[in-house]
Amino acid sequence: MASLNLKRNIVSALCKFLSKNSEEFLGDIDYDVGTLCIKILKSSPGGDALLENKEVMKWMGFVGDLVDSQQCSNALRELNEDFVKKSVILGNGLKPSGLDVIVFAAIHSFVIGFSDSDKEKFPHLFRWMDYIQDKVDFGESFKRILLVKHQFESPVFKNVKKAELESSAKKTGQEVKETTSKKTDVKAAKNDDKKKTAEENQAPVDKKKPNKEDVKDIKKSEKGDGKDNKKNPGKEADAKDNEVSVSLLKIQVGLVRKASKHPSADSLLVEEIDVGEGKHRQVVSGLAKYISPEQLTNRYVLLVTNLKPAKLRDVMSEGMVLCASNQDHSVVEPLIVPEGAKIGECVTFSGHEGKPEDVLNPKKKQLEKITPHLFSDANGIATFKGVPFMTSAGPCKSSMPHATIK
Repeated sequence: MASLNLKRNIVSALCKFLSKNSEEFLGDIDYDVGTLCIKILKSSPGGDALLENKEVMKWMGFVGDLVDSQQCSNALRELNEDFVKKSVILGNGLKPSGLDVIVFAAIHSFVIGFSDSDKEKFPHLFRWMDYIQDKVDFGESFKRILLVKHQFESPVFKNVKKAELESSAKKTGQEVKETTSKKTDVKAAKNDDKKKTAEENQAPVDKKKPNKEDVKDIKKSEKGDGKDNKKNPGKEADAKDNEVSVSLLKIQVGLVRKASKHPSADSLLVEEIDVGEGKHRQVVSGLAKYISPEQLTNRYVLLVTNLKPAKLRDVMSEGMVLCASNQDHSVVEPLIVPEGAKIGECVTFSGHEGKPEDVLNPKKKQLEKITPHLFSDANGIATFKGVPFMTSAGPCKSSMPHATIK
C-alpha cells in the first residue's frame, strides 16, 4: 500500500490547490488515495462536473496503481508518451487542474532522485513537471526538480537582398573607377596633339560624366528602392495577423433571460441576454429551426458584444450568439459554457492577450476573417486555431467534435 507520508503529501497538495483545509480529510487517511482525492474534488466548486469526465476516473486508477507500485518505470513511460501532444493532463489549453496536482504529488518522490541522464529518457514528462511546479504554489511540500535547459540558438539567415545590393554597388563602383580612368586618358589625349585622332575616335559614352549618376545609383541602391521601402513585408505580415487576431473580439458569458420568436421571420429568435451590464442586450439569432425559445431560456451562452448594432428584419440586434454546427449544417447549437463561469466575464485565449476593439469595423470585415479559424477539436473543446476558449471555470465546449463555430 502507499505510504502514509505519500498520501498526506497528495492530500495536502490538492487541498492547498483547491483552497481546502487538509485537516478535514486527513482523518480518512486509511482510505485508498483515489477515494480520498475524489472526496476532496467533490467538495470543490465544479468538482461533480469534473468527475463526470471519464478521463478523470481513469487517471485516479492510474494514480492508485502508481503509488502502490515499486516498479513504476512503465507508468512513467506511459506518462511521457501522454504528454507528447499536450501541456496538461486534461488537455484544457495551458490551465492546470486538480488532476495535474494529484499526479505531480504522486510521482514526485519517485523522480526527485533521477540523474540528468535519467531525466533525458522522459523529456515530455519532465517538461510537464517543470511547468506544473512553476504554475502551482506547493509551498515547501515538494523539493524543486532541477532540469538542464538547453538554450535555443536562432540560425543566422543571410539577407539575400542586402547582399545583392552590396554586390551590385561594388560592381558599379568598379565601373565608375574604370570610367574615371578612361576620362583621365581622354584629358591627356587633348593635351597631346599627336593623339587627336584617338580623342576624336573616343566613344561618346566616355565624354559624358557617368560617375556622378552612377554614384547616385550606388547610394540609392544602398538605401534601397524607395518604392520597395514603402512596403515593409514584415509590417504587412504583422498587420494581417492583427486583422485575424481573436483578441479583437469581445466574447462574454451571458445568460438568456428570455427568448421568443421573431415577429416577422420564422427562422429567427429574439433573446434578452444578461452580460452583467445592468440592462439586458437584445439579440437576434437564426436558431429557430434548431432550438426552441423554451430550451434557450435560462441557458448560458457566449456572446460577441462588440459588434456594431444592426437591425435584422426590423428588430435591433446588439450582439451575436456563438454556435457550433456540423458539416452539413443540419445541427446547430450554442456553445456550452462550463458550470461556474460568471455572467459578463470575457473569454480568453492563451497567447492572444490583445485588447478587444470597442466596436468592430464592418468595412474591415474583421469578424469574417476570424470565424474561419474557430472550430471545436477532437474532444469538442471550442478553439481559435487550436487555442481553447477559456473561462474562469474552464474551457467552453460543443457536443460535436470538429464542428465549425460562428
